[in-house]
Amino acid sequence: MAPGTYTAGEEMCPYRLVLEHVTSRWGVLVLMELLDRPYRFSELRRTIGRVSEKMLTQTLQTLERDGLVHRDAKPVIPPRVDYSLTDLGREAAEQVRALALWTERRMDDVQRAREAYDSRKNDATATQG
Repeated sequence: MAPGTYTAGEEMCPYRLVLEHVTSRWGVLVLMELLDRPYRFSELRRTIGRVSEKMLTQTLQTLERDGLVHRDAKPVIPPRVDYSLTDLGREAAEQVRALALWTERRMDDVQRAREAYDSRKNDATATQG
């Protein structure tokens, strides 16, 4: 295999790790929120909702390490830290938003598919009983 190439099955493939970071529960929400504007940590946490301080911190650090989020710590008292997207992060966030919009547009179809699946499962269970 050539240097810098990875197969999808490799456990620690960098490509898969970045995909995990971008598509994680909190990664998706952070990227989509930061598309609108920079946020302070506490603002971002309130906006996202139901995320612990620890999880948001870890998510932001991971996305910062991947080059998607910029952390701007201002040397003032009290400390002020703003988070924004890098160009790379904006590109990733646009892709995530496109998937979210597709999900919203197609939710009726997904719901119908779920109902059909559940109905088939229930019918199969009833005929076995």
